[in-house]
Amino acid sequence: MERDLMKKFAEIYGGEGDIRSYFAPGRVNLIGEHTDYNGGHVFPCALTLGTYGLARKREDNKLRFYSVNFSRLGVIESSLEELVPSEKAGWTNYPKGVMWTFEKRGYKLPSGVDFLIYGNIPNGSGLSSSASLEVLTGVMLKDLFGFEDLTMQDLALIGQYSENNFNGMNCGIMDQFASAMGKKDCAIFLDTSTLEFEYAPVKLPDAKIVITNSKVKHSLVESSYNDRRNECETALADLKKVVEIQALGELTEEAFEKYKEAIQDPVCRRRAKHAVYENQRAIKAVQALKADNIEEFGRLMNASHVSLRDDYEVSCQEIDILVDLAWNHPGVIGSRITGGGFGGCTVSIVKNEEVEDFVQSIGREYKAKVGHEAEFYVVEIGDGARKL
Repeated sequence: MERDLMKKFAEIYGGEGDIRSYFAPGRVNLIGEHTDYNGGHVFPCALTLGTYGLARKREDNKLRFYSVNFSRLGVIESSLEELVPSEKAGWTNYPKGVMWTFEKRGYKLPSGVDFLIYGNIPNGSGLSSSASLEVLTGVMLKDLFGFEDLTMQDLALIGQYSENNFNGMNCGIMDQFASAMGKKDCAIFLDTSTLEFEYAPVKLPDAKIVITNSKVKHSLVESSYNDRRNECETALADLKKVVEIQALGELTEEAFEKYKEAIQDPVCRRRAKHAVYENQRAIKAVQALKADNIEEFGRLMNASHVSLRDDYEVSCQEIDILVDLAWNHPGVIGSRITGGGFGGCTVSIVKNEEVEDFVQSIGREYKAKVGHEAEFYVVEIGDGARKL
């Protein structure tokens, strides 16, 4: 892979000088969805799928970007003077947003860069290709320009800040954190209100994690995502009148039931219910995993999907079909939508001996019901972003 990309880099930009390579993974969240901006817990793991980048410093302020995935766009040129979001910049808004954030934080970029990327995260799948590209850019800038005092956690926060403020997507910290801080064979149990975290080994000797891509991406993701945040903020403001909390994640289920009538709007009440109950499910799921109770972990995954479908309303018909098919398959321990929603992927835990049948039969039935194929990835949990 690296050798092919090196060849491509030389072909596009010339092969001389100090060309360095980097990798940042995508992530899948096992449970704890839409809790990361509500002060709750999340439980993502980094994948071995992700974004590769090759970069070389320039002598001038020019920025040149090339994506193997969007080769028809050719080299997209810009400069350090042009760190402003624009529609025509396309995918380069993500690395440019990170560069803009570096400068905003006092890390002045001394020169431009030639940057080539290749991603093997399926586009629009909800496995966080954008966060992976942001963290990749951070690792690259830190290494190329010697910003040694920046930690991996700093790079995650820079990626999130740039996505919020440069790209206008009001995401929480989970995706960038998982890409930056991932660890092989572990998921990250992260308290998003404090950024305290622990690595929890994911030991699945008898099962595999299977991601199923519905191959649908509804265009409402960004607007509806921001709507959900606003609805949760409205609910929180109502609750603050009757109980002293800073975030929905501070409530237990019992406390929520006690105070929920304070939330005026019934829609906002359902959104808050999801945020509270999902946070508690994430906490219980990690306890179940530590106790080797994988059945309980699966049950909590299933309950998470029901809540995301009914209370948070971020699922869609195609995803619900995939999850229903999975629930009815004898090899499935648990299955749910993962990521922002409105399409994208499901994550399932499937018994080893049933994986092949799961892929075949669900693939067949999904195509019969929806009219197009799904894609399946049996994934490994990998390490976080790094220089190669």
